[in-house]
Amino acid sequence: MVIDWKLIEEKWQKRWAESKIFEADPPTKDKRTGKKAKGLLITFPYPYLNGRLHLGHAFTCLKADIYARVKRMQGFNVLFPFAFHATGEPIVGVAERIRKGDKDQVRILVKGGVPEEEVEKFKDPRYIVEYYRYEVIEDVTRIGFSVDWRRQFTTIDPCYNRFIEWQYLRLKDLGYVTLGTHPVIWCPSCESPTGDHDRLVGEGVSYVEFILLKFELDGAFLMAATLRPETVFGVTNMWVNPDATYVRARCNNEFWIVSEAAVPKLRAQGKYVEVLETFKGSSLVGRLSKNVVLGDSVPILPASFVDPNNASGVVMSVPSHAPYDWAAIKELRSDPSLLEKYGVPIDVIKKLKPISLIRTEGLGEHPAVEAVDSAGVMSQLDPRLEELTKEIYRKEFHKGVLKENTGKYSGMPVREVKRMLVGDLMAERKADV
Repeated sequence: MVIDWKLIEEKWQKRWAESKIFEADPPTKDKRTGKKAKGLLITFPYPYLNGRLHLGHAFTCLKADIYARVKRMQGFNVLFPFAFHATGEPIVGVAERIRKGDKDQVRILVKGGVPEEEVEKFKDPRYIVEYYRYEVIEDVTRIGFSVDWRRQFTTIDPCYNRFIEWQYLRLKDLGYVTLGTHPVIWCPSCESPTGDHDRLVGEGVSYVEFILLKFELDGAFLMAATLRPETVFGVTNMWVNPDATYVRARCNNEFWIVSEAAVPKLRAQGKYVEVLETFKGSSLVGRLSKNVVLGDSVPILPASFVDPNNASGVVMSVPSHAPYDWAAIKELRSDPSLLEKYGVPIDVIKKLKPISLIRTEGLGEHPAVEAVDSAGVMSQLDPRLEELTKEIYRKEFHKGVLKENTGKYSGMPVREVKRMLVGDLMAERKADV
């Protein structure tokens, strides 16, 4: 005898629907005892409406459904509603890409089961919500979960929005919620925070906090971005990209020089930025800037490895501990024409000497110099520099100790000095973030 499981499944799902067995109304009595049944609410995290359910949804929701059925058999009046997550950027992003005629997005939708004649309607994000809402209802029903569909809603329903508003206001009144700021991954196009799963690319990326160190230049500050502020004691020169666009801007109550690409990033962090002047990085090359921490002047030199889209677009050079810096210096020394076209004498680059400021077990006096020379690197664009940098930074972070030329920070482990140093520099208005 062959059992047709699908036929049995359809039979009972039809019977459940006709008898409305999963619809829970308060108050009810336990049919066995005649007493008022205890109420029990079961919820499942709302699935996001940018696609149909997958196996993970079914596996997780199955646990909630089993619990609901057991509790019904124990006499509980079980309410098992269902809802749909419809807020956030992915749905809007799909609609935007369809409006722009993105063929890859169309292909993804069709491959996922959306009829080609329906794709055009996906230009409207609300249509996407309704389309997948009914697809998911069909999925949940066919799986057989014991849901009361009278209670369904989406997170863009007006009543749900009001509930969330009330919830936040109530928590604020109780002192559990306060208004403040904290770093987030920001979408400049949508002008809103973007969660890990909201992004088309970049999942797993977290925000990075750069420290901006000030270098005086003609009444303004050249703002060098760094992840290692302790290396300010070993700066020999500054790097800018000669082909990139930079600005002189009023930032809060100071004048800053940063890349043009850095301006919207600074504004997005609540800083007031007024651009006063725009110019090419080449106009900065050859000039001297003052290290406000040490008081010495260092030359500004050209470097193609500097990315104007990364942080401030200005880099301080610490050739003793940074492979990119030593490689760039070597390249400029080997080809005088790279400096001559900016009117910079070759003696400027020849006089630069690495300054060692970190003692690390297993590394020499100038670890970056040794690593670059040993690898035979001659170009600042050599892809091997990335791995050399990671290796040196890792060892110095875990085992490095600051030397005597770092003043009061001498003897401190590299992994512990950052918080104290940044606090001091911020208090002295010599740095920003």
